[in-house]
Amino acid sequence: MQYVNLGRTGLKVSRLCLGTMNFGPHTTEPDSFAIMDRALELGINFFDTADVYGWQRGEGVTEQIIGHWFAQGGSRRERTVIATKVYGDMGLPAANMKDWPNTSRLSALHIKRACEGSLKRLKTDYIDLYQMHHIWMEAPWDEIWQAMEQLVREGKVIYVGSSNFAAWQMVMANEAAKRRNFLGLVSEQSKYSLLFRHIELEVLPACKHYGVGMIPWSPLAGGLLGGMRKKLSAGRRLAENMQKEYDKHRDKIEAFETLCDKLGEQPADVALAWMLQNSAVTSPIIGPRTVQQLDGSLRSLDLKLSAEANTAIDGIFPGPGGPAPQAYAW
Repeated sequence: MQYVNLGRTGLKVSRLCLGTMNFGPHTTEPDSFAIMDRALELGINFFDTADVYGWQRGEGVTEQIIGHWFAQGGSRRERTVIATKVYGDMGLPAANMKDWPNTSRLSALHIKRACEGSLKRLKTDYIDLYQMHHIWMEAPWDEIWQAMEQLVREGKVIYVGSSNFAAWQMVMANEAAKRRNFLGLVSEQSKYSLLFRHIELEVLPACKHYGVGMIPWSPLAGGLLGGMRKKLSAGRRLAENMQKEYDKHRDKIEAFETLCDKLGEQPADVALAWMLQNSAVTSPIIGPRTVQQLDGSLRSLDLKLSAEANTAIDGIFPGPGGPAPQAYAW
């Protein structure tokens, strides 16, 4: 396994990050345990989750599964860099308080409660990387950072990251943190794939400037870059929304898969290898439903794309043309 620093920090994380969103809704607890055990065997030490994963309000199903896995011992917790998120509505335990205020977003009160809830479900004393799942304009940065600083002082959080932030929001966050002599954001999770290259304009340049590690989510565009033609020919049906996306991008996907056939590589491996060669990218998030899918992701770490292959890929999936403003101005 290859390891890199998470942004400008001294923390070493694996080049692939294990996404756990399938744990609970699509993958049983025993199968989730098997995937996490296999990830450690392979040297993957970076796991990503969120308090809302499992999609049962207030339950934190996925975090609970990870917590049960940690509780088995065997240095599972110590070998894992666990990243979770705060923002979503977790509600309150009382059944008659379903629409109560302050159970979501980024108020200092919710950050405190959400962190304590995640710690309890994860059965751990600390969170390695605590990420804001979305931006919230109503909370001033002084409030947010005060809450995060308190968690760091208490030893409940080590590093803070963001997710789905625009570049200017990352700038505001880290400039505010600098004024408070606080480390600030060390990572950003953004939607990024060959099909969705928007962040190359401003988010990736901002990450490079501030030393913020990029953790792309949906690097295979929800499976569209994972070999759709073969899945269709094997008789696998697509969900209606996936079928619409496939139809929308059919020409590009088919051209990409033809190129991958010429390279003698699987589309998913090529898509991940393309992303891993970008120096701004720390660890793409892979979300295997099975151990076999996890094992299949490793090829991307050793796959080196030639200049000709990269040119062909750019021809199929043209990006925004480089960083802003050079991409659209002289």
